[in-house]
Amino acid sequence: MANPNSQTTISPHNQAPLCTRVYPDESELDEKLRKAARAQKEWEKVDLKERIAIGRKFMEEFEKMKGDDLYLELTEQMGRPVGQVPGEIKGFLSRAQYLLSIAESSLAGVSLKDTDAPGFRRYIKRVPLGVVFAIAPWNFPYLTSMNPVLPAIVAGNAVLLKPSPQTPLTAERFARALLNAGVPEGIIQVLHLSPILTSYVVRHELVDFVSFTGSVVGGQAVERAAVEAPGFKGVALELGGKDPAYVRADADLNYTIAELVDGAMFNSGQSCCSIERIYVHESVYDKFVEGYVDLVKQYKLGDPTRFDTNLGPVVSIASAERIRRQVADAVKAGAKALIPEDLFPIAQQNNAYVAPQVLVNVDHTMDVMMEETFGPVVGIQKVSSDEEAVRLMNDSPYGLTASIWTNAAENPDSEKAFLQMVDQLNTGTVFLNRCDTVDPALSWTGVKNSGRGVSLSKFGYDQLTRPKSVHMKIKTK
Repeated sequence: MANPNSQTTISPHNQAPLCTRVYPDESELDEKLRKAARAQKEWEKVDLKERIAIGRKFMEEFEKMKGDDLYLELTEQMGRPVGQVPGEIKGFLSRAQYLLSIAESSLAGVSLKDTDAPGFRRYIKRVPLGVVFAIAPWNFPYLTSMNPVLPAIVAGNAVLLKPSPQTPLTAERFARALLNAGVPEGIIQVLHLSPILTSYVVRHELVDFVSFTGSVVGGQAVERAAVEAPGFKGVALELGGKDPAYVRADADLNYTIAELVDGAMFNSGQSCCSIERIYVHESVYDKFVEGYVDLVKQYKLGDPTRFDTNLGPVVSIASAERIRRQVADAVKAGAKALIPEDLFPIAQQNNAYVAPQVLVNVDHTMDVMMEETFGPVVGIQKVSSDEEAVRLMNDSPYGLTASIWTNAAENPDSEKAFLQMVDQLNTGTVFLNRCDTVDPALSWTGVKNSGRGVSLSKFGYDQLTRPKSVHMKIKTK
């Protein structure tokens, strides 16, 4: 029986216990929150240039941690093939570099001297919110925790970082590098918490802002807890996706097929911006499907600790069962599965390995085209026009990203068509000829059940600070 006062991480690939963390009680949490609040009052007085310099020192400290031990540690926690882990670490550090490079300009005040009347001075400054509670997921634990944590600290906030129980060691490494770089102890603290204790922290009067990345159900729980809290604290919710791709008639099929297979299968499809549904123009549909299936069949599903594996298990047996059930329901409703399961014999009912699957003859009455799968499964549907594709892409409870694949380089009309669809699509990001990627220079945001709020770019700093207006009448005679 599970201990209600602790959590144990189970490795997806072998179902073996990896590590255990004991939860604090409420009195211990109260003290950690008071420590954060006290430290924040001093931290915000530190010059911004010094905070940025400490951020750069953090990068140096984390660089020292890179290596096989770090990569295997993440693989054992969440199951991604070890050969694919360095990409997340590289992205983690490059994202930090960019966020630090724009910190000074993003946090600069706004002068109104050009319109000040004689004897007056007005300006708007940005000030930290106070104590930020960041709740991170397990699927890309380093990348997703970077989004709120480093900008919040650089902006002068204190951060309480709660990692997923699946990836507790990632937050501990992140915090250790920050502390080694000179961030005060009270400014970054890692909290391992049960759902009840998580709600307790969200509601706590000393927490000023909550940044949550995870499921829609989890986001709803955070939102409810925040509403029940005294006062009116801010909440950012980065939630799920059912991200579509549309392949137009003039797309470069060889390139597009390879990109969309990777976009659907990387990390076993466990990304909020994975490709989960594809709409293909009828004139290239058959050729696209044939090439797509051929490439998926070449994947090697297996032990993620081996460097020759490129598709690992999903996060848990429960997740695997849910994914298989969604596929089975679609097939029962008329969909056709194109990948023989016997190509991937390691995938069994009693483990977390899920065979990749491509479904055709799908429609929007099926959950596989409407609800987040979060697994190595994609549905492909034929369309006859841009208008039909846009209508189907928008027919979703989610709105994180969408991608359009067309030969804009050689066909000016294709770029024009793309830009028209950008205005028609109800999503946070629209890609041309790429997918499943996050650029820190662009705002990361979603609509509908994909959440609200924004991270990355200048707007990410705006979310973690507040404007404070100063209105001075200097001459009184």
